[in-house]
Amino acid sequence: MGFTQVLIPKLPQITATSYLLIDAETKKVIAQQNVEASTGLASITKIMTSYIVADYLEQGFLNAKDFTVVSEKCWRMEGSRMFIQEGKKVIIEDLMRGMIIQSGNDAACALAEHIAGTQEDFASLMNDYAQKMDLKNTNFTNPTGLPNVNHYSTAEDIAKLSIFLINDFPQEYSIYSEKEFSFNDIRQLNRNSLLWQDDSIDGIKTGHTKASGYCLVASSKRADMRLISIVLNSASEKSRLQDTRRLLDYGFKYYQTKKIIAKYQPISIVDIWGGVEEKLELGPSTDIFITLTKPTFDNLSLEASKNLGVRAPVLKDSIIDRLDIKVNGETIQSVDLVAVNNVKRKGFITATLESLAFFVYSFFMQDEINSVSYTHLRAHETRGNVVCRLLLEK
Repeated sequence: MGFTQVLIPKLPQITATSYLLIDAETKKVIAQQNVEASTGLASITKIMTSYIVADYLEQGFLNAKDFTVVSEKCWRMEGSRMFIQEGKKVIIEDLMRGMIIQSGNDAACALAEHIAGTQEDFASLMNDYAQKMDLKNTNFTNPTGLPNVNHYSTAEDIAKLSIFLINDFPQEYSIYSEKEFSFNDIRQLNRNSLLWQDDSIDGIKTGHTKASGYCLVASSKRADMRLISIVLNSASEKSRLQDTRRLLDYGFKYYQTKKIIAKYQPISIVDIWGGVEEKLELGPSTDIFITLTKPTFDNLSLEASKNLGVRAPVLKDSIIDRLDIKVNGETIQSVDLVAVNNVKRKGFITATLESLAFFVYSFFMQDEINSVSYTHLRAHETRGNVVCRLLLEK
């Protein structure tokens, strides 16, 4: 006896009041609870602080070897520190490591003052970035994560921010995987002890305050699959680690992310009317990844629209058709199919005659313009039909 629906065990018990497990590439949510619940951020805040520094480095406003003079306010910062000293010059590169690896509030303060003049003005900049990233339930009042009733976010927004950091600034993100940093002859270990437990884990950030509880944002990549785990308001350091491991192990055990179609991979062929070429190949404008439970890939099918053809000229990346990705006949995602190359128009007279022929042809073929299914390499090529070349990787 077989089942069309794939059955998997329930998620093990998670003690955190809010959590999220999401695939970084496909944005597929695998597990969640209270993802829109507002909570204090603690040092998770430093993900945004580091994102802004990385962006300023890329834009040329900063150089990693630039230095800043430490202010008294930064020197006196409470909480975790990298132990910079008032009046001393510290380079940006060291401050980044002190903030990320050692979770230094003094380093975050120094970076904020160097960029915006004050922590308050930097917090305003952080909110500008949050708005640009569509972090709808997030507000920053400082670059460190020290408690403030108006300093908050959600698991959902933190996941978005983390994915932005990983995708936009991989070089700066790599600092999150470094296990230790020494400054001023003081050696400190990365607060994220998962780095020693699993080589696939390369970040991201721990956090803890009395108001926020124990928090941990973790990222792990195995093969084509990167999972982001958000655990907020755990009861202890041990429980946040346990919650995170349970989430990541569950995701990798029962789910898989595959690239099923490559960018510009020819998926279908349509006729060109009035063009110097007779055929035009169509494909997606980006790589297409899908996250499913592992056995569900056996039930995956692709359905391309039936297109009678297009008139020249055609520009590369022009949207021509649509591809529906289905599981057990139900559409889970639709993808635009674009022209993979340019096609010029023929001479005026020939192009006009073929355009007229296309008009007549399409008039009589209206009843045929319904979508037709193609799975793997099954299709038949006739005038006005498409040839599907779908290579589904098992």
